[in-house]
Amino acid sequence: MRKLRAVSMIGVWMTAGLTGCFSTTRAVQRTQAPDTYKTANVEQLEQEVAARDAELKALDAQVMITASTGGAKEGQVTEYTSLRGYIFVRKPEELRVILQVPILGSKALDMVSDGKTFTLMHASTHGDVWMQGTNTVKTPSKNGLENLRPPVFLDSLLVPKPGAQNYVTLTESTRVVTPESKHHAAVEEPDYDLAILRKKDASGNVLLQERVVHISRVTMLPFQQDIYDEAGRLVTQATYENYQPVAQSMGGVAGQVFPMLITIKRPLEEYSLKIEVTKLTVNETFDSDQFELKAPAGVTVQQMQ
Repeated sequence: MRKLRAVSMIGVWMTAGLTGCFSTTRAVQRTQAPDTYKTANVEQLEQEVAARDAELKALDAQVMITASTGGAKEGQVTEYTSLRGYIFVRKPEELRVILQVPILGSKALDMVSDGKTFTLMHASTHGDVWMQGTNTVKTPSKNGLENLRPPVFLDSLLVPKPGAQNYVTLTESTRVVTPESKHHAAVEEPDYDLAILRKKDASGNVLLQERVVHISRVTMLPFQQDIYDEAGRLVTQATYENYQPVAQSMGGVAGQVFPMLITIKRPLEEYSLKIEVTKLTVNETFDSDQFELKAPAGVTVQQMQ
């Protein structure tokens, strides 16, 4: 009889709670659906990514770069002074990054890569420091920025098409886009997530995820790219904002757009780069020595591992 009475009391309490006697209400962010959005299948999205990749052969960008280090592991974040500079890209793998000392305008950093190795010069109070090494970090530094290699720029600035050896899958998701004004509701925007995979070995029994390209179903443009390593860890996350039409050089394609704000996060090494593009020309024809950087005779060149 006591057991029956206990069950009865629990039932009364739950009923009271459901009718609001013991409930609480809290505010949450209001969202609304976009007025219109588009639909595509995996083949169409793969073709669109490939078409944008084919249209973009070279980049000539004036930029403002802000670096920061730290995060949850360190318990703090350090943001460094923003530097003006230039980024030059010539596909498939050539890259040059030049950053300038504030006010003076002299070179703070100059880095050139052919896709396999790099040469870097950075200014210091004791004179210019020269370094060379491969594009792969073999001995990681505790300072995240010291692990910065050219592929971090290339992998994030470009959204390459899936290769012949790749497999692609498509899933749907949503993201909440923060409104520009507090008087407007946030938009819960539908998106497509195009995953690019490859075989782990010749057997083909296991697929490894290389990248995931997140595509807005409102603009049908990438707003984020996630890049993974062999162990399946997220090593680079690039976000793309403020797409704008770009200036065309000879051979350019009318109507091309490019994100004017790119944020690169490296979660394992806890550093990030915010790249604000202030001027951009695509498919520029570069001089033959644009991607050459030679250390002066007699200078000691450190070998980076």
